[in-house]
Amino acid sequence: MCYLFENFKGWKEYCQNKNISLEESVIEYECEEKGANRGDIVSGLLKAYSVMKDAVKTGLEKDMKSNSGMIENGAKKVFNHPLTVLSPEFQKLISRALAAKEVNSCMGRVVAAPTAGASGILPGTMVTLQEIHSLSDEQIVKGLLVGAGIALIIEQRASLAGAVGGCQAETGSAAAMASGAIVYCLGGSIDQVFTAVAVTIQCMLGLVCDPVAGLVEVPCVVRNASAASIAFSSAQIGLANVNAVIPVDECVEAMGEIGASMESKYKETAMGGLAATLTGQEISKRVLIQDIEILPDEELPE
Repeated sequence: MCYLFENFKGWKEYCQNKNISLEESVIEYECEEKGANRGDIVSGLLKAYSVMKDAVKTGLEKDMKSNSGMIENGAKKVFNHPLTVLSPEFQKLISRALAAKEVNSCMGRVVAAPTAGASGILPGTMVTLQEIHSLSDEQIVKGLLVGAGIALIIEQRASLAGAVGGCQAETGSAAAMASGAIVYCLGGSIDQVFTAVAVTIQCMLGLVCDPVAGLVEVPCVVRNASAASIAFSSAQIGLANVNAVIPVDECVEAMGEIGASMESKYKETAMGGLAATLTGQEISKRVLIQDIEILPDEELPE
């Protein structure tokens, strides 16, 4: 029997008792659930990662303008800006996360990882990590497998959906997946991986889902960039063996508790937060009017 990904403590104990890696335990689970073999699972993830890389490339090369007008080639502007705030690598990280998410907002092809609203985080982090550390696609896939295991537990104990837990459940979960994947790809231990996840969740707790005009554009796109940077900072903290203090399972429980107590207007309804601001409401009215086809009145019989 495979491990059913109920919590992080159990996941660690299972891997230690069977003397297998985190990635192998996820492959076991996937094979049993899907009736597939290891080759199928790896092949599928390689294809998914190819789509992620294509989304980054598309977002940085094609015209990314959404129908609402709120998205207008932001990724390219960041990528090509002459002033580097921190480092060229950081600039690329931010622009790549923006790029993949802009592709989603412009109705392009992305990987929902774990959701379309957070589809820029894993592409941005993994492509940048691969470039910096000269990793192969196969090595990245190992990290993606660990990220999948992380998501399975968060889904069980909290949520991955903005409509259930707010944006902490979407971009927060994606950032947790990414930070754990980064640490694993760089040879981190199980404890280091889980510390990175715990720190990431601590940084993302309470984030509301407040899409302007109900579209997954603002503030969703820029949150993908911010979450990607949090993933890298959390990975650095985890690799340094800094104590997260609150265990990862308790962090996930806190995420679930916060999501359950969050008012519904902050959970993908576009009724609170940025969506409820004066500008947000004006945009909503304009976008809704553009999207509605006004038909002429039919002549009524006398």
